[in-house]
Amino acid sequence: GNFTSQNVHIGLIRLIAVQSKWIGLMYQKLLFSSCLALFSSFAFAQSQTPKNQAVERIDIQQYAGKWYEIAHLPMFFQRNCVGDTTAEYQLNYDNTVNVVNRCRNKQNQIDQAEGIAYPQNEGKSKLKVSFLPKGLRWVPFTKGDYWILRVDPDYQVALVGGPSQKYLWILSRTPKLNEQIYNDYVETARQYGYDVEHLVKTSHKTP
Repeated sequence: GNFTSQNVHIGLIRLIAVQSKWIGLMYQKLLFSSCLALFSSFAFAQSQTPKNQAVERIDIQQYAGKWYEIAHLPMFFQRNCVGDTTAEYQLNYDNTVNVVNRCRNKQNQIDQAEGIAYPQNEGKSKLKVSFLPKGLRWVPFTKGDYWILRVDPDYQVALVGGPSQKYLWILSRTPKLNEQIYNDYVETARQYGYDVEHLVKTSHKTP
């Protein structure tokens, strides 16, 4: 039972070992808790960020008809359009949709493009559109995505984009749209990740 320097030395080593193990366990718990908190915060932030996705479903019959383009992100195929841009949709018996796009060009004449849209989901809010001649519409990778991101309950205003977020249209049943409503739809597009700073407003000569 006599304490010797060797006993004291062994006791200190054991004490240090126990403390080191305890500190190690506490560090692991702290690290795990920190990682968990960080992941939870990230997951919460992700859940709070709206995704760029189409609405679940639309009534294609109500969506059909004439729309006026209020604003758009610049696109190559619209490079000659200077105003009076419209789109008309008509539902076919086979659930495809006839598309007729018109705009006033730089020569002050009306350009027209006819195509067909193919619903890609049960809710018909995601479509693929082809403007190729009928005999060439089977060619792969020639159809553009048309996602209806938002539409009001009365089908008077719509926000249209796609998975790439490279193109965007704000459409209205009338040539002019209330500025507050316009800004609200722009904000939705901004939250979805679209570059709304480059939106171009469309002029309409029609009343």
